[in-house]
Amino acid sequence: MSDQVQMTEMNYDSDRPAAENPVKIMDLSLRDGHQSLFATRGRTEDMIPVAELIDEVGFWAVETWGGATFDTMHRFLNEDPWERLRTLKRYIKKTPFSMLLRAQNLVGYRNYADDLALAFVDRAAANGMDIFRTFDALNDYRNFETVVSQIKKCGKHFQGCICYTMTEPRLGGEVYNLGYYMTKAKDLESMGADSICIKDMAGLLSPYDAYNLVKAMKEAVSIPLHLHSHFTSGMSPMTHLKAIEAGVDIIDTCMTPYAYRTSHAAVEPLVMTLLGTNRDTGFDIKKLAQINEILEKEVLPKYKHLLDDSKVSIIDINVLLHQTPGGMLSNLVNQLREMDALDKIDEVYKELPRVRKDLGQIPLVTPTSQIVGVQTVNNVLHDTPDERYKMITGQVKDLCYGLYGKTATPINPEVQKKALKGYPRGEEPITCRPAEVLEPELDNAKEEIGGLAKDLDDLILYAQFPVTGKKFLEWKYGISPVPDNVKPISMAEVKKKDEILKKAKAGELVEKKKDAPAKSESSRTFNVFIDQEYFSVDVDPVGGPIAYSAPVAAVAPAPANPAPAAPAPAAETKTEAAAPSSSPSGTLLLAPMPGMIVKYEKKVGDSVKKGDTVVVLEAMKMENALPAPCDGTIKAIDFDSGDSITKGAVLCVIG
Repeated sequence: MSDQVQMTEMNYDSDRPAAENPVKIMDLSLRDGHQSLFATRGRTEDMIPVAELIDEVGFWAVETWGGATFDTMHRFLNEDPWERLRTLKRYIKKTPFSMLLRAQNLVGYRNYADDLALAFVDRAAANGMDIFRTFDALNDYRNFETVVSQIKKCGKHFQGCICYTMTEPRLGGEVYNLGYYMTKAKDLESMGADSICIKDMAGLLSPYDAYNLVKAMKEAVSIPLHLHSHFTSGMSPMTHLKAIEAGVDIIDTCMTPYAYRTSHAAVEPLVMTLLGTNRDTGFDIKKLAQINEILEKEVLPKYKHLLDDSKVSIIDINVLLHQTPGGMLSNLVNQLREMDALDKIDEVYKELPRVRKDLGQIPLVTPTSQIVGVQTVNNVLHDTPDERYKMITGQVKDLCYGLYGKTATPINPEVQKKALKGYPRGEEPITCRPAEVLEPELDNAKEEIGGLAKDLDDLILYAQFPVTGKKFLEWKYGISPVPDNVKPISMAEVKKKDEILKKAKAGELVEKKKDAPAKSESSRTFNVFIDQEYFSVDVDPVGGPIAYSAPVAAVAPAPANPAPAAPAPAAETKTEAAAPSSSPSGTLLLAPMPGMIVKYEKKVGDSVKKGDTVVVLEAMKMENALPAPCDGTIKAIDFDSGDSITKGAVLCVIG
């Protein structure tokens, strides 16, 4: 009998004797797995085929919600986040649900008022959430107070997180040392945490540091310890084993198709590693294989166009140098690519630790990873030898004011002073709990959205994401048509696309005719891109040459703006227009980066002074207040809130 046949007949008995102290496992495939690998684009319809099978494995919990899902679902998938929770609950009936809650940030990118925080937790619990994995990007547990009180009131599991970060290559140093983490663990236990999660979002925790950390925590606190460590650096499988040796109670993993790279280690190798030991999970490897088969063949092909296949290696050792979580790193690369500045990536890596130090050595996790990352890109692209921090995001200003909480070390006073110059709330930073200075939000949101929000769930969505939330509610209730780019694709469409690509590679895309005419002088060569594939195609129009529109001429010299002027392409749609259609004469305010219009602070006819905020532009989920380049009157605006714009687009004309 061959070795292969012997392997297929081996008996992995799911009824084997239970281990003395089995490691509990939480599956992250339905949330952090697809968030890490393909931009949180996993759809509910593609989770249902494996939901009941996942429920039979015996996981301690399944992560189904939170993190970026709430934002991505309504913005890019035309899905109601609340409905996903209710739908999955109908299929996964035995295994508890877990979510990632950003404390007072909820599932957004700033601290929200207490009334909104209380309502969100209450509705999440009512819709089916069981375990609230709660973290604060600064490890400032004052931001836990409101949400934790509501989690407890709802009778749900409060898992308190410690965001793991370092300023040295290994655990230690003046800031993030063993004493720091022990203090945080004791603080969480005293707050009533039901379990503690070591949240290693960038895969920085090395195996022997994990052993020492878990060992010390097990002696310091009595509640269960949970380890969450991304695979990004390649260390996490080893880190898991050393943590298990030290007595960790729960480990986070993903199903193999959703594992590795910037995601998490796979569950199946861990199950086999622990088989027959006193930490045996008790899982049936055959059930896991069945789930993998479905994910690999029936689900992942729909998302392969979102996977980053530009790298051969599945690990990124650079994360040990710049400490940027994988999801944030891919965002930075995409942002630089859109700005034709990918050649600046090495400068971004060098600038990251400087910006992080200036901003108080904050951990790099949502939203602080975005705050540091976007500000770093702004510095690299817009700073000059005689001035740093020329374009400061609204979130950096909020951080410097104290709206995110207390930083691990003091913020650079010069940066803080510059950021708070003219800051609407005041130029002196606060030291109290951030939410204490925030006004209640729900009543104002209800007044703004009116009858478009049919219930409290709609209202909470809008309150956190006013621009994209309103757009989604209009889709949801049929007020505006759903764009094709947010609609799902089927496996039939995937196969059709693959077939076209296959024919194109083989030169069989168009049947060659024996009597094909000779090329005329009107023939033009076009570049055609299909996903990551590139083709050069000659097009010869019948009936004469192709007519080209001349570019829109700039009507005035470009202002002294943070970004250089760019010629506007012709024949663009409104959301990607480069110049107002009316083309009045005046000074142009150009978009320094691609993004989405959040709101205009000024309207046509308003007078402005140089430096006044004209428009707020969102880029990588961070807001940039763009100032008027000169004194004058707003002559033209050709965009609305929610419009996507390209770099160099004319945001307004000032005359």
